[in-house]
Amino acid sequence: MLVVMIDDFAKEYLHSDLREIREEMVRKLDGLSEYDIRRPLTSTGTNLLGLIKHLAVSEAWYFGEVFDRPFPEPVLRWDDLEQRGTDMWATEDESREDIIGRYQRVCAHSDATIAALAIDAPGHVPWWPRPDVKLFNVMVHILTETNRHAGHADILREHLDGAIATNTRPEQDATYWAARRAEIERAAQASTAP
Repeated sequence: MLVVMIDDFAKEYLHSDLREIREEMVRKLDGLSEYDIRRPLTSTGTNLLGLIKHLAVSEAWYFGEVFDRPFPEPVLRWDDLEQRGTDMWATEDESREDIIGRYQRVCAHSDATIAALAIDAPGHVPWWPRPDVKLFNVMVHILTETNRHAGHADILREHLDGAIATNTRPEQDATYWAARRAEIERAAQASTAP
């Protein structure tokens, strides 16, 4: 009985965190132009809309194919080397609404998989070195992956318009951050002084 309670707690804890960070990812696009959500902001082309497109593909694979519960819409194949990386950016024919809508449908499908399966339900990830997994492994992996990309999105959004994560305190305004940056710059310069 205690094991079931712990399993249920762990599953709900991970799922709750995943739902929260998904919402944060979509909010990163709020108030930005079509160009700004699509434009490459790193040397490898990382962009905000591409991160959401990538997360949709990842969740469709992991909470779909891995547990023999395929997402009902076409998804890039994980083993199609020619298509690798195309999930990281939006074509001119893919709208913001298309990509966000698909991500939301994928998330609903993932949520249904999570709700339907026990945390120790077996799955198979053919592209992992140890392919036999449990739902727990996949939940941790997707939560980690989504948080990693949320960090990228934080930096990209700050670069675009200075907007920062929603978990900052009200007193942390532009003046606060300018002073903090100046303090960090002074420390960096002082570290190289003879």
